[in-house]
Amino acid sequence: MKRRDSIKALGIGALSAGALLKSCKPEPGEKTAVTNVAEGDYSDRQAQEIERDKKLLAETFFTPHEMATITILADIIIPKDERSGSASAAKVPEFIEFIVKDMPEHQLPMRGGLRWLDLKCLNRYDQPFKDCTATQQLEIVNEIAYPARAKPEMQQGVAFFNRMRNLTATGFFTSKMGIEDLGYAGNKPNRWEGVPPDIIKAYGLEDITF
Repeated sequence: MKRRDSIKALGIGALSAGALLKSCKPEPGEKTAVTNVAEGDYSDRQAQEIERDKKLLAETFFTPHEMATITILADIIIPKDERSGSASAAKVPEFIEFIVKDMPEHQLPMRGGLRWLDLKCLNRYDQPFKDCTATQQLEIVNEIAYPARAKPEMQQGVAFFNRMRNLTATGFFTSKMGIEDLGYAGNKPNRWEGVPPDIIKAYGLEDITF
């Protein structure tokens, strides 16, 4: 399945680039982070922001086991295709690690969701999610990726995967790779070549120098 097809199937195809970019814009007084910090780009940061960001980057929240699971999930959500690289290639796992430290309200739901996923896989496949086969991983993901079809006993997993999917999409589409994938160019200066001749003629201003 191609990336755009998988994103639409997972329910985030309706999100526009602007909405994703806006999701990383702070409201007045709100603390937030953008992927360029995870990518090591501080060009748009103020001194106090850089100091705080570097402090958060030096800290570790997720264990190596949890980061491995996050990386697999992120690449299932946004895999590599002919257009661009995968979520992990865009440093989305690093973005998520940074975000949960910058916005601690994500910490408990993410850690709890990762634990839930491992327990489900241990009960079903006798091993944690990261050690399951690709087929097994997709099987369990398919049971929590579509809220309308999910069984009642999978609702905790659905809530976790919704959060994981949103963080992955935001991380990817605010990264350099993701912005290039969207073809988002932003505002660019135009070259002024004067008033168009047909407009000048329409208003009878041929003899006036602009």
